[in-house]
Amino acid sequence: MKDQYNRKINYMRISITDLCNLRCLYCMPEKGVAKKRHVDMLSFEEITEIAKVAATLGVDKIRVTGGEPLVKKGIVDFIGGLSKIDGIKDIAITTNGILLKEYGKDLKKAGLKRVNISIDSLKPEKYAEITRGGNVNKVLDGIQEVIALGMAPVKLNVVVIGGHNEDEVEDFVKLTQNDDIEVRFIELMPIGEAGNWAKHRFVSNEKIKKNIGNLIPLAHHTSSPAKYYKLPGAKGKVGFINPISSHFCGECNRIRMTSDGKLKPCLHSDAEIDIMNIVRNDPDRLKEVLAEAMFSKPQQHYLLAEDYQLGKRNMSEIGG
Repeated sequence: MKDQYNRKINYMRISITDLCNLRCLYCMPEKGVAKKRHVDMLSFEEITEIAKVAATLGVDKIRVTGGEPLVKKGIVDFIGGLSKIDGIKDIAITTNGILLKEYGKDLKKAGLKRVNISIDSLKPEKYAEITRGGNVNKVLDGIQEVIALGMAPVKLNVVVIGGHNEDEVEDFVKLTQNDDIEVRFIELMPIGEAGNWAKHRFVSNEKIKKNIGNLIPLAHHTSSPAKYYKLPGAKGKVGFINPISSHFCGECNRIRMTSDGKLKPCLHSDAEIDIMNIVRNDPDRLKEVLAEAMFSKPQQHYLLAEDYQLGKRNMSEIGG
């Protein structure tokens, strides 16, 4: 279906946990987050039911996220259940890759089509610093596993952080030379743990692109937040996602659901609907609520607004 700004909404991002096995500087508190009670989280059965209804409204692409989704027990069977939903054509996952070598084959067999891997350094010591103890070799093994499984293109999400990994941009770009890898540089956003220091460590993608040089622009697909380029003769691509310096809201086709049952028409807004209450207590209204949420998707995010409340929309009437 289309929203009030005539954008076709066919993509749903589903977080299945807020827990993670890493503690990245810009994402997680050093001690992690408190584990929520089981009853306060959507079950896989509830998520699958919501996905089934979303599919009847035109959602045909699902991305499973976290936290780190691969730490969630039962993830393979869950992916298998999603793959059996009529209308769902594409299932992807965003992961830090630590457990990807272990689960890669089973995930593909279950119906997983594509993988995005978050990796901000290729150097063991630097990676351990950014992630507070992670082992980059496990991630690199996971990348090679999914390449071998033919789950191409493999997308690597890289947040460039001033003073931390600017010097590795060229190394990441070289990964696209011989493999079907898409390295995507994502601007650091002033949200979550990065809210207090993002301005001081922000590096624009325009600066990164100029430093790389010698990039050939490729045709832009409106459904993608990234603008892609490639090195001459390279098999893969280099992408730039600019949520701050050049947001892509006008082409946004997605909604998000959190692991604790909040439906967010905009990924970067605190406006949300309590979908858990609907699926548990009033399931007959599920399609109606999902449709209203999609239609009410805001025109853009307000991450740069002086008053963040400018971007907040009261959605209580939709779910209430």
